Amino acid sequence: MTNNSFLGLIEQSFRNNWDAPAMTDFEGRTFYYKDFAREIDQLHEYFNAAGIKRGDKISICGKNSARWAIVFFATLSYGAVAVSILHEFDNESVQFIVDHSDSKMFFVDEAIWSRINEATLPKVENVFSLDDFALLKSTSDQVGAFVHAAPSYFEKKYEMGFFVNDLSFRTEKPEELAVINYTSGTTSSPKGVMLPYRSLWSNTKFANDCLEFIHAGDNIVCMLPMAHAYGLSFEVLNSISMGCHICFLGKTPSPKVLMEAFAEYKPKLVLAVPLIIEKIVNRNVLPKLKKGAAATIIKMPLLNKLIYNKVRKSMIEFFGGNLVEVVIGGAALNGDVEKFLRKIKFPYSVGYGMTECGPLVSYVFWTDFKERSCGKVVDRMEVKIDSEDPEKVVGEILTRGSNLMLGYYKNEEVTRQVFTPDGWLKTGDLGTLDKDNFVFIRGRNKNMILGPSGQNIYPEDIEEKINSSPYVSESLAIEDNHKVVALIVPDYEVLKAEGIAADQLTNFFGKIVSDINVKLPSYSKIISFKIRDEEFEKTPKRSIKRFKYQ
Repeated sequence: MTNNSFLGLIEQSFRNNWDAPAMTDFEGRTFYYKDFAREIDQLHEYFNAAGIKRGDKISICGKNSARWAIVFFATLSYGAVAVSILHEFDNESVQFIVDHSDSKMFFVDEAIWSRINEATLPKVENVFSLDDFALLKSTSDQVGAFVHAAPSYFEKKYEMGFFVNDLSFRTEKPEELAVINYTSGTTSSPKGVMLPYRSLWSNTKFANDCLEFIHAGDNIVCMLPMAHAYGLSFEVLNSISMGCHICFLGKTPSPKVLMEAFAEYKPKLVLAVPLIIEKIVNRNVLPKLKKGAAATIIKMPLLNKLIYNKVRKSMIEFFGGNLVEVVIGGAALNGDVEKFLRKIKFPYSVGYGMTECGPLVSYVFWTDFKERSCGKVVDRMEVKIDSEDPEKVVGEILTRGSNLMLGYYKNEEVTRQVFTPDGWLKTGDLGTLDKDNFVFIRGRNKNMILGPSGQNIYPEDIEEKINSSPYVSESLAIEDNHKVVALIVPDYEVLKAEGIAADQLTNFFGKIVSDINVKLPSYSKIISFKIRDEEFEKTPKRSIKRFKYQ
């Protein structure tokens, strides 16, 4: 086993944790590491029967599950390339990705397969169910015959059992292609990010080294989509490499299901998107602090410490009581929520990454975290800002290092555009970098609005101010002739509870917008606003598809 082998890390963990639980589907089956290894061994036989060769593509599309993870690790350890597809993509996107990636085999939830037009997948030879590994479609009599004979074949193969020394993964090359992960495309059609093994190894190694409080046998609740680099790397790859036990929640969890899972599994580490944390704070915590005795006590410096400690404790209890850190990624955290979390000394940290870096660019443990930052540039990565004064003047964030992708699959043109001639990745994000190597993000390059006299207006800053109102569910700041117009989706539940009628909304939100304008420079003031009845269309990563509203 070479020192920087990703598959070597995984194999070693299987050996060390053979008799320990590896994965449990919520209210479903538990797979121990030895079951996991045997399932991988069986899938290798299926791949072999189907004539899958090293470098062939295998697509995976389904909700989070143990079988999703089994297919992923089986694919890599066999030498094929995993194409991970978000199960929330629409049918056309799923069909496009399976075809565009040249996948020969497709593992898919039966509910998704029932909506797929088979004629759009001419290159796919075999389709298997992620529900139970049943064969759904095959162009080969040989595969059909193997599947039919499989129960007796495996009974004979494992007659003596399947033991730790029967496990043997291949050794990969660092630059070898491991995963094609199609981005959710907030602006256009999906692009296939090609991640090599060095990126998987480097991200996993960083998590191994930096999350020192995680040990073999610890539980982790997996609630981010595994087909997204953030969830895959830190809820799955890191957990399996460290001998942890993953609980897969499957569908997008309701607060009730989340609380049950946290209470049962008591995770030390929780990976979350800002939306989850913001909902807990805005809906469960802050309203209670603004009412009755708590509102009075909070104004008394010595007593408010007691209240804050109590609030912090109750939030940690929400996550099961064993929490060491919540890592927030995927989008910016609301400024008011962040101030509140710091006030109560809640153990949170915000990281920054992108699929093209598999995903990590910056992160630091919560005790060293700087407010409003996205953490510190991680090991084996570099960041520079394309501006004359990177600490003070906002510029595009450029990055390079071991985590970086090989490029976009079958798209040399876009690959060329995204790299500088000397190999830096143009992230499309705008920010600054302080002297301690902490990254501060200001917004997306393509979202920036040019003010009437050429000033830079960052819509994310304006949206953050609008979204901090308890009466707002979400918002967008868009451009109209170099001026800012706000699109606002009210939180109708809160308005109803406060007795605010529909015919009062224009005046009510007019007052909120006026209050926000007082805090904004003259060139970025909101000149008008529109109220929307329904939420904005989102990508599966829960980012708003901004291009639809410009």
